Amino acid sequence: MDSALLQQTPLQPDPGIGSGRQRTPVGLKVFGVLLIVGGLVATPSTVVTLFATGLAFVEGEGDYSVLTAVLWAVLVAALAFTVVSAVVLGVRLLLGRRRRARLLAESMAGALAVAFASDLMLYGVNESLWFLGVMALILVATHVFVDPSLSDERELQRRLRLMETREELEEGTLGLDKSGAGYIELDFFNLFWIFVIASVAGVVIESIYHVLVVDFGHYEDRAGLLWGPFSPIYGFGALFMTLALNRFHHAPIPVVFLVSAVIGGAFEYFVSWFMEYAFGAVAWDYTGTFLNINGRTNFMFMCMWGVLGVVWVKLALPALLHTVNLIPWRWRYSITAVCAALMIVNGMMTLVALDCWYSRLAGMAPENALEEFCADHFDNEWMEHRFESMSINPDIAHRSS
Repeated sequence: MDSALLQQTPLQPDPGIGSGRQRTPVGLKVFGVLLIVGGLVATPSTVVTLFATGLAFVEGEGDYSVLTAVLWAVLVAALAFTVVSAVVLGVRLLLGRRRRARLLAESMAGALAVAFASDLMLYGVNESLWFLGVMALILVATHVFVDPSLSDERELQRRLRLMETREELEEGTLGLDKSGAGYIELDFFNLFWIFVIASVAGVVIESIYHVLVVDFGHYEDRAGLLWGPFSPIYGFGALFMTLALNRFHHAPIPVVFLVSAVIGGAFEYFVSWFMEYAFGAVAWDYTGTFLNINGRTNFMFMCMWGVLGVVWVKLALPALLHTVNLIPWRWRYSITAVCAALMIVNGMMTLVALDCWYSRLAGMAPENALEEFCADHFDNEWMEHRFESMSINPDIAHRSS
């Protein structure tokens, strides 16, 4: 390490270390205020909406199944945890107590995902989803600021960190878990690019499989978003594989295969059930195949998930880290922020377009400017061409509205 550089960027002790407090950057205080305001603003409307829905269910108004009641209870619990966590996290950030802020932020992200999925299945695309989306954006930005390595870079150690990064690039260790508990560092930067690359790779693999095995010589668009060659089921599948298997990088191949097969099969089953419940959409049906589970997954595809998991953990992750690390250090977070924003817009517009497609097939006319926009630009013919492997039947959906 260059001693001159160390002298130019002296490491100043933080008076908060040891007390659980750290000097909080202004940007982080802003995010803390936004989290508090968001949690407080959401509380009245959330309570009123959920109370009204619960009362209707108790009084027997509408056709509510037991599964709908369970989803409603899950939504209540997830929203309550999200609101409380937002306020607590915001207060802790304002007080400079960041010791466990990252863990709280990650727990809140999980609750937001559960709330989003439950709300979408129960009510389709509605106003509350936009609020959850905004909260997710604030949380992502907060998570990046809370990350200790990024905080160090924004403080007095910027040039020192840059030098360490160059050394890690040369040694091939950039992005690895320095604690040794897992293979890679599970930060937003790594996880986002895992999602993107796996989404693209999934489209390529599935398209080739369809052309060569399912319907020889016939190409079918296997993308799962409105724009771009992205299949989010593979992206999220890769995220779950990475989170579950990060500590199993050196485990025997049979263990990795078995865990991957179970996780992949469970994830495929959940996605199929979610799409049918929320939109009446059927993207695949394995009914009649060997050891299928309600037609949503089967033995063969669970084995394929197992193989993909082994390839992913043993071969793909090292190659992915090498590829991602080609992004210049000075630009990587700016590029990631822009790409993440575009991907979020793509995902949200996909959900809106699917919901409008569902509404049109259910005989409902567009009710607002957004629905009219989708009717003009993403009509039934366009959606059928874009999502060739998917069909929507409102009669088999189970949402409450």
